[in-house]
Amino acid sequence: MNDTFSRRRLLSAGALGAGSLLLAGCDKLSKAGPFRDAMEGVGSLHFGAQRALMGDALAREFSEADMSPNFRANGSRTGAANADWASHAANNFAQWKLKVDGLVLRPLELSLDALKALPQRTQITRHDCVEGWSAIGKWQGPQLSAVLGMAGLLPSARFLVFHCADLYEGKPYYESLDLIEAHHAQTILAWQMNGQHLPVDHGAPIRLRSERQLGYKQAKYVMRIEARSTLAGLYGGKGGFWEDSRGYQWWAGI
Repeated sequence: MNDTFSRRRLLSAGALGAGSLLLAGCDKLSKAGPFRDAMEGVGSLHFGAQRALMGDALAREFSEADMSPNFRANGSRTGAANADWASHAANNFAQWKLKVDGLVLRPLELSLDALKALPQRTQITRHDCVEGWSAIGKWQGPQLSAVLGMAGLLPSARFLVFHCADLYEGKPYYESLDLIEAHHAQTILAWQMNGQHLPVDHGAPIRLRSERQLGYKQAKYVMRIEARSTLAGLYGGKGGFWEDSRGYQWWAGI
């Protein structure tokens, strides 16, 4: 393990020990104003320190020999609450299309075949869950930056929001990234997992893989990518389902 990766892991562990992991196990505390404000302050320090340290560094990649024999599916196991997704799933996603809109020059509707036809990146990485478990898997898909290049971001765009088909606790699941992480080399729209089409319980037909982030940022069942200037006014305004509902850090760097 190189020194930069070791420093990043230690930094992340310290911040998470004070923040996200504690919030994950203590819902009552996460809803309390002073405690939540303090943890959000820790998150801001974590974000600034990690960005300064990481730059454009890659998350560690592994060999096929390191892949986990079992990679658990977490969170939602289907997008069937969304009638559009359910209809496409019944047709093996043959007519499914990813929408890319918001602050873009050229709104897109990309079929699964169109995403497969783009240059592909394959990466074997570790998925780290905020609950404390990890698994190593192999992912393939186009880099998100290639899709953004096709759409053409407007100068006012600052964030990307990933609107998903699944519901969690009766609420729409969504996540977001800033443009630095969106353009990172290991941020891909994965349609393949471990050499096979992405299974339904892992987010078919595509999921986000942003490998420098914790598992809750890896949105499944992605249906639409929206470019926005701000996260304010979107659901709870914190940039993601867990950020809104449990006070998790928006920046979930590892």
